[in-house]
Amino acid sequence: MEINGCTAIVSGGASGLGEATVRRLVNDGANAAILDVQEDRGEKIAAELGDAVIFYKTDITDEKNTQAAVNKTIDIFGNIHFAINCAGVGIPAKVLSKRGPISIEQFNQVIQINLVGTMIVIKLAAEKIMNNTPNADGEKGVVINTASAAAFDGQIGQTAYSSSKAGIVGMTLPLAREFSDYGIRVVTIAPGLFDTPMLAGLPEKAKISLIEQVPFPKRLGKPSEYAQLAKHIIENPLLHGETIRLDQSIRMGAR
Repeated sequence: MEINGCTAIVSGGASGLGEATVRRLVNDGANAAILDVQEDRGEKIAAELGDAVIFYKTDITDEKNTQAAVNKTIDIFGNIHFAINCAGVGIPAKVLSKRGPISIEQFNQVIQINLVGTMIVIKLAAEKIMNNTPNADGEKGVVINTASAAAFDGQIGQTAYSSSKAGIVGMTLPLAREFSDYGIRVVTIAPGLFDTPMLAGLPEKAKISLIEQVPFPKRLGKPSEYAQLAKHIIENPLLHGETIRLDQSIRMGAR
């Protein structure tokens, strides 16, 4: 699909991969709605980018809150063409530790944000996208989800995170098959190690250790490189029902 003149909602759009995607799409002529809990950051980006961007404080695990964000986007921009899910958390925790077993509340928090929250955005956005006028190929819109290399190679302490991201990979093909009837494509990106706020809190020594595991190029990915792939997915009508590993061929070790 052409990006110019279309509208995207981007969960987690106030930082990292989501912010880079918002900036890339707006640069290419799209409107964007940032759905995020980071109010100060989200409003700052919206003010910087002008009338093409709105911010709506959104907890994607809250269906009513997310529905309100979707409705606001429709009210301002008229429609939604792209739903891009970048919101997520990566809270490390072993199932068994010196403090005892992991709490189900902690496990469920990761699942709720990363997996259930993604589904809430998908279903509410797709309900609007399916009403768009199709292009020459019959396309009405695109859904892009964010998994992780951890969906395939989860490390010790990533049981909740890996489970949540594997769920996103698992829903990709069934959603693509179902949404084909509505002219909506579904693609998942599984990033490797990226220079995002999720990694920013790590000590420099830990970052160096992670980078040493990357075959090539031997560095952290840039959020702009994720955004570049998101742009290509939107523009290439044959990408559908696929999970694309954007990970420099890294295969994480157990630790």
